[in-house]
Amino acid sequence: MLRFARRGLCLATLVAALPAAAQEVRQGEITITQAWSRAAIRGGSGAAFLTLKNTGAAPDRLLSASSPAAGRVELHSMVRDGDVMRMREQPAIALPPGQEVVLRPGGLHVMLLGLNAALEQGASVPLTLRFERAGDVTLQVAVQAAGAPAMSRGHSHAH
Repeated sequence: MLRFARRGLCLATLVAALPAAAQEVRQGEITITQAWSRAAIRGGSGAAFLTLKNTGAAPDRLLSASSPAAGRVELHSMVRDGDVMRMREQPAIALPPGQEVVLRPGGLHVMLLGLNAALEQGASVPLTLRFERAGDVTLQVAVQAAGAPAMSRGHSHAH
């Protein structure tokens, strides 16, 4: 740390410079990490992916999400219908006590519909999550490349 201090940098500056995806956000008994999205065009749709961990002894549920970046935000899952994968809106996402739920491409995710502006790689967008027990929490979602299969390693949060 002294080496950084000699260069005129302080810990607060370094933490503020961390990418949004490196954030760990806590709300009640819920910890949220690895929030990311893919780049997408204005007017189109995007998706947010993240990891939710319920550190409490009671179950919780993610009830809804919202963002000023989109006209509408929905909770979705991917389900196989014969040979076709289809998205289905979910009324909630269960968060069992002591468990981690990963929202990822091809599975559970937060759908951003009617984007008000393009999601540009390197930027971040605000996302508010509403939990049944933990309440509301707003976090920043880091935007990765359009075809990113997962959050880039340079932006991951170590456990």
